[in-house]
Amino acid sequence: MLIFAAHDAVIKLLTVDYAAPQILWVRFVFFSVFALALARRKGPLKQSTKSARPLLQIGRSLMLLLDMVFFVVAVGLLPLADTHALMATFPLMVTALSALVLREHVGTRRWLAVGACFVGVLLILRPGMTVLQPGSLIALTAAFCFALYHVLTRIAGRYDSNEVSLAYVGVIGLIVTSFVAPFFWVWPTTEAWLMLAAIGIIGGSAHFLLIAALKVAPASVLQPFNYTLLLAATAIGYFLFGQLPDMWTTLGASVIVGSGLYVAQREYSIKRKEQQRAEGALSEQLDGFGGDP
Repeated sequence: MLIFAAHDAVIKLLTVDYAAPQILWVRFVFFSVFALALARRKGPLKQSTKSARPLLQIGRSLMLLLDMVFFVVAVGLLPLADTHALMATFPLMVTALSALVLREHVGTRRWLAVGACFVGVLLILRPGMTVLQPGSLIALTAAFCFALYHVLTRIAGRYDSNEVSLAYVGVIGLIVTSFVAPFFWVWPTTEAWLMLAAIGIIGGSAHFLLIAALKVAPASVLQPFNYTLLLAATAIGYFLFGQLPDMWTTLGASVIVGSGLYVAQREYSIKRKEQQRAEGALSEQLDGFGGDP
């Protein structure tokens, strides 16, 4: 999450002079090279990038690409902290999508937390009190795409390695942006080339860590760490751009974060009880065999 915050700050700097398709194309060039180099360490690329569920991998890669497109546009229109305050809704969206897509059980209290998250969004948007900014709706769309990417990544982790998942993200993103970027191309300065290379490398690193984390730990355990991104983005936004969220954004973000932390704690508690019940059942079985494991 800390790497993502630095990555997003560099993107915001680039959006002053360059369009989203160009930024993303260069990013995916470096991203795909980084991802394929990691996969190559596992063996020949044909084997190390072979997926058991290629259509699933393509779908999740396109979701991440859409998230990036919407996010780059949003971060160019809104302060960094405001963008991430709205992006912080995605863990709650993951909870809702887990029920709808993965058919996981989501209890009444967690649905109430999702509802509280919606209230937090309304506090940030303040419909009727101010002119609704297009950047806010774009940021929420990015959050939804990122939430769906998370759910699909959880499914893909059952079948493919981290390297395969990362390679698909890089290559699919590069193929799609290669068709669009030429229409927006402005030749970058030397400084801009360095910044573009940086977002490709650090973006690839961040996504590899995210994929690895989702593979080895439940989403409910990882979810609270998502909010460190909001804190880091607020600090970077202040020091680099002199921007701080206003009172309503801070209040709304607090409601969203509080709802998300409650859901994370609730999911962890449920998983813990399930584990204890399973351990208890195993213990009873062992007792039936004389207590010998």
